[in-house]
Amino acid sequence: MDATKFSNLFIVMEDIEDAKYALKNVALINTKMRIALVNQWDDNEIGKDQENITIVHTDQLIAAHLYDQLPNVPLVAQNVGLGQGEIMEVHVPFGSSYAYRHIGTIVQNQWKIAALYRDEQQILPTNSTMIRPNDTLLILGKPIVLNGVYKTINKRIGLFPEPFGKNIYLILDLRHDHKDALLYLKQSIYLVEKLEDKDLYVRVLYPNDFKLIEELKTLESEHVTISISYDNENVKSSVENDIHEFNVGLVMNSIPTFEAGGLKDTIYDLKKLVFLFGDKLLYNIKRSVVLMSEKEKMESISSTAFDISETLGLGLTLGDFDPEGDFESKKMIIEHYETLTHIFNMEMKIEQKIANPIRELSNMEDILQIAPFEKSLNTDSIRKLISNRIQDFILTTNRHPKLLVPFAITES
Repeated sequence: MDATKFSNLFIVMEDIEDAKYALKNVALINTKMRIALVNQWDDNEIGKDQENITIVHTDQLIAAHLYDQLPNVPLVAQNVGLGQGEIMEVHVPFGSSYAYRHIGTIVQNQWKIAALYRDEQQILPTNSTMIRPNDTLLILGKPIVLNGVYKTINKRIGLFPEPFGKNIYLILDLRHDHKDALLYLKQSIYLVEKLEDKDLYVRVLYPNDFKLIEELKTLESEHVTISISYDNENVKSSVENDIHEFNVGLVMNSIPTFEAGGLKDTIYDLKKLVFLFGDKLLYNIKRSVVLMSEKEKMESISSTAFDISETLGLGLTLGDFDPEGDFESKKMIIEHYETLTHIFNMEMKIEQKIANPIRELSNMEDILQIAPFEKSLNTDSIRKLISNRIQDFILTTNRHPKLLVPFAITES
């Protein structure tokens, strides 16, 4: 060791005494050398007083490799990065709440989907990449965050509103909702009672009737929390903070409240589901309806449409109403939805008709309309006189309640 300058030393010995003497001798010669010691004995003290040493425990190595072979466990990179679980590989099972979701609709806060593996090929995903059952995701982030993501990916579908978030959030703006505030709250409570292990958080904005507030407060319970906002200056930030703090997946509000004060843009940026109250009450809804639109949007909202329909016991209708009778171009969309009927074990009704979709929708009774949540939903009531686009009517009629679902933003 005097003749050659070594920078790294590996000590792999059968006898613990030999290893201890080797460490002492090396310390006399060179204290700056990097040492890797294989510890295969029941002794946690060996090498602890040494500088620049990495101790490899054989028991931990064997246990880690055995653990990796167990089913339904995440694989964590041991020798990459910090080796603390900040790089994880997760398999997407059938029935996962992440299956058939575009990556652009998944809020990745303090974590990131870095790569996707399918059919023995690596895919570097974009926002419009769809996750499919049996895909393997390579995810990066804080270990404690990744553990939660792993659990969410492996949760079965039927835990609506996940994976957009866990809980429900009702916004009551008493400038617009004064007359129907109690009705909105009761419908929200009805939905929470239908869900599994969810809480309802209510934010009352612009309070102007203390008798009404007291009446609302009587409906508080273990799973229903009501908060009053007396600061009218920071409404948007209060709502945004609530959504983050309470792990909100679904925001419920009336159309006027949704359009007030930039709330629509805030919720859109946060990629949350939105329920808009209608004249028909949620208790009386018999079926959900999805009207055909672009293929990417239809695929993005499909699993949520099945999930909410299953949760509320609604029949699901896929409506293909085309004034020009162009049904051939929709075959791939129909095949996609038919695949989901097998996964959810649900029946679906397909209606195809040469007709104006707006007129067909207005003639339906007791339905929940499910539609893509677009950034520029049209609120111009004049436009609907000349339009047959579904998007142009979502915010201009209260007839049916609506569920708006975030969809992938293509990067073209």
